[in-house]
Amino acid sequence: MQEKTYPWWSPVMGAREKELLSQVIDSGFPNDGPFTEKFENELAAFLGAKYAVAVTSCTAGLYLSLMALGIGSGDEVLVPDITFIATANAVSMTGAKAVLVDVNKADFCIDFAAMRKALSSKTRAIIPVHVSGRAPDMERLLAFAQEHNLKVIEDAAEALGSKTLGKYLGTLGLSGAFSFSPAKTITTGQGGLIVTNSEEIHGRLRELKDQGRPKRGTGGNDTHVSLGFNFKFTDLQAAMGLAQLETLSERLKKLQKHYECYKAALADNGRVRLPEFDTAAGACPQWIDAYVEEDRDGLYEYLKQRNADCRKFWFPLHTQNPYLSDDADYKNSIDVSKKSLWLPSSLNLEEADIYKVAEFVNDWAKLPSARTAAGAR
Repeated sequence: MQEKTYPWWSPVMGAREKELLSQVIDSGFPNDGPFTEKFENELAAFLGAKYAVAVTSCTAGLYLSLMALGIGSGDEVLVPDITFIATANAVSMTGAKAVLVDVNKADFCIDFAAMRKALSSKTRAIIPVHVSGRAPDMERLLAFAQEHNLKVIEDAAEALGSKTLGKYLGTLGLSGAFSFSPAKTITTGQGGLIVTNSEEIHGRLRELKDQGRPKRGTGGNDTHVSLGFNFKFTDLQAAMGLAQLETLSERLKKLQKHYECYKAALADNGRVRLPEFDTAAGACPQWIDAYVEEDRDGLYEYLKQRNADCRKFWFPLHTQNPYLSDDADYKNSIDVSKKSLWLPSSLNLEEADIYKVAEFVNDWAKLPSARTAAGAR
């Protein structure tokens, strides 16, 4: 009999995706077309944004957002030290400098004191990263940005459908970028989306994603009004996304339930802490992250031995070759990176599965020494 497994994440796809993909194939037009437009419109309506622009990735979405705001060589952009490297790389693509900022240990998001310290006369923008779908204090961040005349571009790669201040993350700044890679709530294989409420930014994004054309072109005698590139989405991707949008609300509720189950089951665990999600106010985790006071790697191995897949947190960006910097300014980031992991969070898991994984975590926490956990059964 095959042992039960508890995946960290697995894409959920099925017959509806195949049906819509067949429609695209039968249409003879797999490029950025009517399915993409429908996908953009449906997501804009869901998120309460005026405009949505589908692009090749969230990285491209951040890059094009920065470009649309005129940020480039000689400028600086504040980026949290704990994030996937794509956030900083998007800044580097523009020619601007990604200035790394320490995070706080409560929510793993950008730290305000460190952000103030990182300001310079060259600072033009902030990219808050909504780690696992959890936002920093956006009211405070937006006030900080206004005080210092900074643009706010949200990295909402992990935050589709999560709310704060009564609004969906990604819609509070001048623009927000989402990801549809395989480990996200909905996936189109690869792909991303930018949302904005600015007509001017929207117009510039359209040009930037499609060779400087404000409207879809023919590839022939088109008018190119400005410099642009090729970051077009495809109708094949849009077909997958549209199929999964039909169940987005159910997916979000399930992820919220995962968090609530873990939170209840781990309430008395003295060695593992879950950062807070205010699910009653609409916050929704992409994945369930946990902070392990001692021996994160021991818990990781303990869970792996029980077929409970999990993922360790990113290394701080300041330790990666393209962004090397002194450890002294990133004490919280170092701590969070060494002590955090993502627990099994897949949409394929049921409540009983979540409680079973939590039972493993609680069993590990009762061991006399975390360092012996990996070998205990």
